[in-house]
Amino acid sequence: MKLVAGNSNRPLAEAIAAYLGIPLGKCQVKRFADMEIFVELQENVRGEDVFILQSTSFPANDHLMEMLILIDALKRSSAKRITAVMPYFGYARQDRRTAGRTPISAKLVANLITEAGADRVLTLDLHAGQIQGFFDIPTDNLFSAPVMVRDIKERMANGDKVVVSPDVGGVVRARALAKRIDAQLAIVDKRRERPGESEVMSIIGDVAGRSCLLVDDIVDSGGTLCNAAEALLEKGATEVYAFITHGVLSGGAVSRIANSKLKELVITDSIMPTEAVKVARNIRVLSIDSLMGEAIARTASESSVSSLFD
Repeated sequence: MKLVAGNSNRPLAEAIAAYLGIPLGKCQVKRFADMEIFVELQENVRGEDVFILQSTSFPANDHLMEMLILIDALKRSSAKRITAVMPYFGYARQDRRTAGRTPISAKLVANLITEAGADRVLTLDLHAGQIQGFFDIPTDNLFSAPVMVRDIKERMANGDKVVVSPDVGGVVRARALAKRIDAQLAIVDKRRERPGESEVMSIIGDVAGRSCLLVDDIVDSGGTLCNAAEALLEKGATEVYAFITHGVLSGGAVSRIANSKLKELVITDSIMPTEAVKVARNIRVLSIDSLMGEAIARTASESSVSSLFD
């Protein structure tokens, strides 16, 4: 087995390699003067089971192209099997047509990865589970819940807690976490007037006198979380935490969250944290290196991956 990493999240790739006890494969990914991407594998991969570690986070198009070129380089170097390990799958929010004459970009990206030559995909907390069906190759969608549950039990063992879904679409994810920590469930009912903006309307469920844990897969602008935190506190919640898998945190999101009423935002390192995230007073990062590393090890040994979440 060999691990090869692009430039999207080197610290996570190195942590996964350390967990597995193997070095990262020697590979050069650089750019020409016109920003064309060039890849050169600097060790033999013929007949190897190769895992490419690459999140398609900002800049999404550059990181996606890096991965496609890495897949092609490995395929032309006679790798036995190529697995695209994508802790964060970019374009996942474009999983359906929201209006006439719009694309389904998540399906396009799935086609690109398949046609480039990947044999399977390993990813984490897809925005919509049905995206697995966009791929014509085996796809494993891992869940960050075990990592978050362990953190919640270690840091918030006492007190009355309620898990909150920031919208109706995330109820299944929130319910699964609530079941793991034996907590009640609540839902934020919001109306989105336009993309990137949201207005909280009401809270479904009893949150008075309880610690609220907002759970979702992606935090981008942070507007929904900040509005939800205010609404929950107005309904009598004692404090509000947010546990989000992918910290996209674009634009002024970090500043917005730092100045919000959120007690703490907990994200994973599926996307490499920026300096602003690292120094923010109320943002904390959990590592998924052991989760991803164990899934890679089980894939390589043809063992069960789904049993990780039993």
